[in-house]
Amino acid sequence: MTYQQWPGDDGNPGSPGGSPWYPQGGMPGANFDPAAPYGRHPISGQPYSDKSKLVGGLLQLLGLVGIVGLGRIYIGHTGLGVAQLLVGIFTCGIVAVVWGIIDALLILTDNVSDPYGRPLRDGT
Repeated sequence: MTYQQWPGDDGNPGSPGGSPWYPQGGMPGANFDPAAPYGRHPISGQPYSDKSKLVGGLLQLLGLVGIVGLGRIYIGHTGLGVAQLLVGIFTCGIVAVVWGIIDALLILTDNVSDPYGRPLRDGT
């Protein structure tokens, strides 16, 4: 970990006029991992994706109105998302509604990862 010295700091945090050293890139005591900017999954330890499972799941729920596949495209599974859009168009949305609901539940319950195998992060 690198440390940043404040101007006028003599290197001794306890000296008068000297300021404490702070880890560069964060507040005092912050544990920032540049390999996992959104944190790590508590069980697997994998870094979280930059994509949100909430946004992906809600986009996938647009399948209720016949527009399915947007959640998969957002997550990064473009091929599957385009396939879902085409199936929705060719079946007039009948299959899309069922597929969209099931896929939205899979995304929201943490059973889908991004194309790099990272779990989707919570929140927006």
